[in-house]
Amino acid sequence: MHDGPLASLLRERFDDLPPTLKAAARFVLNHPDEVALLSTREQARRAGVSPAALTRLAQRLDLAGHEELRRLYGEALRRPPAGIAGRAEELVGARETADDSGFVAGFLQAMGEDLAALSDSEASRALTRAADVLAGATRVKCLGLRSSFAVAYMAAYVMGLVGVRTELVDAPGGAGVDRLRDLEPADALLAVSVRPYTRTVRQALAFARERGAPVVAVTDDPLSPIARGADVVVPVRIETPSFFHAMTPAFATVECLAALVARRRGAAAPEAARRAEAHLTAFGVYERDERRR
Repeated sequence: MHDGPLASLLRERFDDLPPTLKAAARFVLNHPDEVALLSTREQARRAGVSPAALTRLAQRLDLAGHEELRRLYGEALRRPPAGIAGRAEELVGARETADDSGFVAGFLQAMGEDLAALSDSEASRALTRAADVLAGATRVKCLGLRSSFAVAYMAAYVMGLVGVRTELVDAPGGAGVDRLRDLEPADALLAVSVRPYTRTVRQALAFARERGAPVVAVTDDPLSPIARGADVVVPVRIETPSFFHAMTPAFATVECLAALVARRRGAAAPEAARRAEAHLTAFGVYERDERRR
C-alpha cells in the first residue's frame, strides 16, 4: 500500500499543524498499513507522540477520533491496491460508459490542472530558489530513473546548450551512480523522482548531502523520501485519468528551470548557445531548414 485514504488531506493541512501533530501526521503518511493494523498505543509509541495526539490529529481531519481513522485505513488495506494493472482495468472498463472524445477532454483537462499548479506562489518561489542553486553551481549532475529518466536527460541537454556544465547520471551496466564519485560542495544535484520512488535516487541524495552539495528535487510530494533529502523541492502534480502517472508537469518544470538559469547567466548564455549551434552545424546534425533558404 503506497498511500492512505487521507493522504491528500493530510498533506493539504500539514503546514498548519503544530509540531506534535506533524510528527503524528508523518507517521500516518509513511506507515498507512501500520495505522490499520497496530493499536493506538503502539502507533503513538512508534510516532513518538502520545495517544491523545493521534486523536487530535484525527479530529483535525474532521473525524470523530483515532478509531475512525484506523477503520478507514483498515478498509483501504483490505482493498487490493490498484497499481498500474488495476488502473488499466478501470480505464478499459470505463470505456463502456464514456466515449473516447469524452476521455480525451477529461485527460487534457486534468493535464492542464497539473500544469496550472506550477504557477501558484509556492511552486513559483521554489522554481526561483532552484534556479539560483543551479545557476550558482560549478557543475549540475542530473539524475532521474525509469519514467523520470527522460526528464533528467532533458534538463541536462537544455541547460548544456546555454553553457551550464551538466552531466547526466547514467551509464550502461548499472554504473551510473559512479558519476557522483567526484561530487563537490560547489556542484549541485538535480534529482527527478515521483511516486513510486526509486531507492537509488534517495541514496544519491543522501550521498550528495554527505558531500555538501546542494540538492534540487522535482517530486510530487513535499513529504516524500526524495523531498526530505533535498535543499529545494519543486512540487509537481502527477494525477491523470490514465493508468500511468503524468510526467508532463515534470518536463515543464525542468524546461522552466533551464530558462530561469539562462536568464541568470546573462551574456554568457547566448554566447554559449551560439557555440552550440556552430558545433551542431559543423557536424551536420540537423536537416537544413528549407524555409531559411
